[in-house]
Amino acid sequence: MRNYDLVFLKKFSMVIGFLSVVTIALILAALYLNGVLPAERDPAMNRITEQRIAPQGAVYAGQTGAAQQAAAAAAAAAAAASQVAYGGTTDGSVIFGQLCAGCHGSGAGGAPTLDRAHWAARLPKGTDTLHKHAIEGFTGTAGVMPAKGGNPALTDEQVIATVDWMLANLK
Repeated sequence: MRNYDLVFLKKFSMVIGFLSVVTIALILAALYLNGVLPAERDPAMNRITEQRIAPQGAVYAGQTGAAQQAAAAAAAAAAAASQVAYGGTTDGSVIFGQLCAGCHGSGAGGAPTLDRAHWAARLPKGTDTLHKHAIEGFTGTAGVMPAKGGNPALTDEQVIATVDWMLANLK
């Protein structure tokens, strides 16, 4: 071995030794800090503190506040009503033509068309079962019926009206 190899090994050993000492020091410091940190507070004490700093009263805005709350509730109800599919119509022919005809018009995915022969196995189960399967969805041997025809914005009443329209228009 040459002299410069011995010098390198000596310095490299010193660096490794220094890093080992630093690692052990950090481990000991972490163990010490873990023992010094305060324990988690008792939930009962947290509750007492929250009760102590809670506000003592509320703001009363009189009739103005009541009117604003009523207006906000009316606006929220109007916004919710606007989210109903097809304007909330319960005309089964409209909903069938715009949504259901995609599968029930062509028989895609095993959907029964408006031919009475395709409904022969389904009709004996009763309209309540058909309504339930149309609302909640159903996977049968012939195919899959997605919940609410794949449009969750439909109300249950709209789905029931559409199923009833389909049953009334079987050929």
